[in-house]
Amino acid sequence: MAVVVPVQWLSKICVNRFMIKRLLICLITLCPALLSAQVRPQKSMYAIYQDSLKHLGYRMINNEEDVERKSANYAFIKTLTATLKLPGSFSFKFDSVKTVSIITSPDDRFRIFSWHVMNDDGSYRFYGTIQMNTGTAPLQMFPLADYSPFMENPQDTVTDNTHWYGSQYYQIIPVAAATPYYVLLGWKGNTVKSTKKVIEVLSFNTGKPVLGMPVFADKLSAKSRVVFEYSRQVSMMLKYLPEQHVIIFDHLSPPDKRFKDKPDTYGPDLSYDSYRLVNGQWQFRENIDLRNVSDPNDTDIDPKKQALKDRAAAAAGHN
Repeated sequence: MAVVVPVQWLSKICVNRFMIKRLLICLITLCPALLSAQVRPQKSMYAIYQDSLKHLGYRMINNEEDVERKSANYAFIKTLTATLKLPGSFSFKFDSVKTVSIITSPDDRFRIFSWHVMNDDGSYRFYGTIQMNTGTAPLQMFPLADYSPFMENPQDTVTDNTHWYGSQYYQIIPVAAATPYYVLLGWKGNTVKSTKKVIEVLSFNTGKPVLGMPVFADKLSAKSRVVFEYSRQVSMMLKYLPEQHVIIFDHLSPPDKRFKDKPDTYGPDLSYDSYRLVNGQWQFRENIDLRNVSDPNDTDIDPKKQALKDRAAAAAGHN
């Protein structure tokens, strides 16, 4: 028996087939766009976060109001943490964030973010975090809490990341010893009268950071870290020469013997000392001849100079 299909049904079937065909064409066309759209939001989030960090970083260094600097810093910490939680964040360079030192270990195991905020009295507080390279795994980082004001003998103290002798680092030196460790060179603004620089040691015990290790052999004892203090009116050279496995630095002395107990009067006296790596230990040597040392020029980053550059750029932009 023949089946009679009403004319209106035939028209609906034809319309439905046409709509299905159009839908399939749209899906095929949109698939590449949908796939790439899954990548684009992540990239755009990095750009958004980096722009926020750039502006917050400028405010926390250059704003004249203490409360505004600290408010910007707290917002900076939250924004940085959110950024580092994004997948693949270890590879993101933060190139436009100039107010923070970001250095990666030569073995690509970790990187350190460190920065400072100046207090109204001209002293500094330091902030930072260690981000481990976990690849595609979730974020692993160790915030650094500045414990400097409560550390009575920093050169003899071994601590963890929650009791950090705050500094803004500019170089990481890996050392292959019985217990592998890293030497960190850092700038540490101190008071309105003096500045400090630090030679720090970072190692890992069961995956957690340890700061300080008695590997700096001086005349009388072994120091866990080395701290230099000198007048804020001068600059000090502190750098590592990998070819010679030596850390070189200006010898600091007072302008007069009467000021030997006032390190805020100290400055370079045109002589140089060093720590040379010998069997995993750093041996102190004084009065070294820089004529036998290649490239003695200092290469560290002084955050004060960067702040001056930022202010000059901002002033030029308003003219």
